[in-house]
Amino acid sequence: MKNLTKIGLFLFAILIGVTTKSNAQSTTQRSGIILGVGPQSNLPLGTFKDAYDWSIGGSIQGDFAVVKKDLYVVVNAGYDNFFAKNDLTNAKDLGLIPVKAGLKYYFPTTNLYVQGTAGAAFLTNKSDVNADKSTAFLYSPQIGYLLNLGGKNYLDLGVNFQSISKINDNGSAVNSLGLRIAYNFGL
Repeated sequence: MKNLTKIGLFLFAILIGVTTKSNAQSTTQRSGIILGVGPQSNLPLGTFKDAYDWSIGGSIQGDFAVVKKDLYVVVNAGYDNFFAKNDLTNAKDLGLIPVKAGLKYYFPTTNLYVQGTAGAAFLTNKSDVNADKSTAFLYSPQIGYLLNLGGKNYLDLGVNFQSISKINDNGSAVNSLGLRIAYNFGL
């Protein structure tokens, strides 16, 4: 857990470093509608890390401005594959399709943002992982930075925490710390 905390703090420091290099001019170039696609990688936390090493996946996200291009409504859908640890017998990878919506807020004069989403995670292989449920509630706060690449193109760098409610009646929540890097383009 200590190493995971260090990784999270390191990624947060990188985000803060990037924001100090930004200028106020880049915030005026944000579009009212931003679409993004990119990979996501997660590190399991808590008891979930006893059975799974890490995950790789991706997501598609739409951001729709509701207040002065500072507050956006967010919709997101994707796929995450958590890889089972090799030393466990009969262990199977866990496939999830998260579908969520929420809000994203950009701090004034920067492209630094906070985002909060909630929704459902659909299990793609319920019987393989001996899950009792095929759908579970999820929530995911995120902090990130939108790096302007010129025009209406952006690179979205985000660090998030994702928590999925129990998929087994006798289990615990599925928690992970994630990194999302997406190519965004404004409409």
